[in-house]
Amino acid sequence: MQYSPPSFFKQGPPALVRLAFFVFLSLVMLVVDTRMRALDALREAVSVVLYPFQRVMLLPRDGVRYVADFFEVNSSVQQEIELMRRQRIEMAQSTAQAAQLASENAQLRRLLGAGERVPAPAVLVQVLYESRDAFSRRLIIDKGSHYGISAGMPVIDDGGVVGQVVRTSPMTSEVALLTDRVQSIPIQVLRNGLRGITSGGEIPGRLGLRFMASDADIQVGDTLVTSGLDGIYPEGLPVATVESVERDASSGFARILCKPVAGVDRYRHFLVLQTPTPQELLGATGDEPSKSEPSKKSPPSSIKPRATSR
Repeated sequence: MQYSPPSFFKQGPPALVRLAFFVFLSLVMLVVDTRMRALDALREAVSVVLYPFQRVMLLPRDGVRYVADFFEVNSSVQQEIELMRRQRIEMAQSTAQAAQLASENAQLRRLLGAGERVPAPAVLVQVLYESRDAFSRRLIIDKGSHYGISAGMPVIDDGGVVGQVVRTSPMTSEVALLTDRVQSIPIQVLRNGLRGITSGGEIPGRLGLRFMASDADIQVGDTLVTSGLDGIYPEGLPVATVESVERDASSGFARILCKPVAGVDRYRHFLVLQTPTPQELLGATGDEPSKSEPSKKSPPSSIKPRATSR
């Protein structure tokens, strides 16, 4: 008797037959769809039905992309902002440096012109730093005794007198500004030749004109220049302009304040005038008697006085 499986477990067509059937069906549908476009409507209907499910399935991916793009764009924007800020700062620095260089070049040209007008050799110096002292106004410059600078030499700029060298080392020097309390400069009023002495320290940044009579012919706006009587400052260098005059008849003196004309607090380059220092002037004065001493001595023995006849 031939064995046959129960109808419940009865197998269908062989797998190879089914594969061939479905391959044939696919080819037929491809041909029909390509030639007759018969499945376009079905395809559109299926795509419409499946679209919501596709969007739901793509939500996690889109969310991850959105977050990644957000951070990427945010980082890129932050980098661009930082780059723009850096470029703006660099441009501002470059502009400031260019303006500073232009100002320094203009001041150096004026200094060269001032050096040509002064009848004394001059050394161009640059300010290294300002000595911070509550009781004095000092600058440290970049040249010293090695460059022929010595204490007592005047310092000027294109505007006028800046101060005086008070201490030197081989490579640097210390300059006391004309507004320093220890500085006094013999001056004369340019308008009428009235002489006086300016001194600093009374009011920061200002000069006082001391020991002027209350009825002295001096007015606000008068220009004060060096008189040259001290032998240190060449004659005619601008020093200050008169800012205020208070006449006190009871004391007999006038209280006069003056504003320096030099760029004491503005510039970095100055000229040191290599004029004779006070020590050199005193030395020269002391040498004069020694030069005249031979004339005071008795004549040499070879020169005998004539014998007088009786």
